[in-house]
Amino acid sequence: MSAAVTDPADSRLGPLGVLVGTWSGTGHGIYPTIEPFDYLEEITVTDGGVKPFLFYVQRTRAASDGRPLHAEAGYVRWADGRPELVVAQPTGMTEAHHGVVTTDDDGALIVTFDTVALAATGTAKRVDSVTRELRVLGDQLDYELWMAAVGEPHQLHLRATLTRS
Repeated sequence: MSAAVTDPADSRLGPLGVLVGTWSGTGHGIYPTIEPFDYLEEITVTDGGVKPFLFYVQRTRAASDGRPLHAEAGYVRWADGRPELVVAQPTGMTEAHHGVVTTDDDGALIVTFDTVALAATGTAKRVDSVTRELRVLGDQLDYELWMAAVGEPHQLHLRATLTRS
């Protein structure tokens, strides 16, 4: 059974209420500077019910042995009729994105976030741009993350399919 979903018509959140829930599944990562890898992922998106934002927490582990791979946390906001995303990572990176919401022919909600600002600590790896595309249809969330980092051009890095529990 699905977790309670925030009313998508809620004016605080625009259409972003469909993201509320705990999502888990599998993904695959590629990039020219690393070996391809498979991962397990859990994302939790919660609504505090008052402000126009959702709290986002993400964790991944290696599919092969369960070791932690990545984590990040942040906020998804509905502001001036469009989504925004702010993310902090323990690797020393922060990302700020503006987004666009569309739907596809199946009626899925598509949210595409593009970088407007990146900040990093002195020891973080260089990241020049990030694009995150989410596709939500019912209790399935598919996403791709594209990036330009460590001197490589903007290209696909992660792809995953998650299910809301």
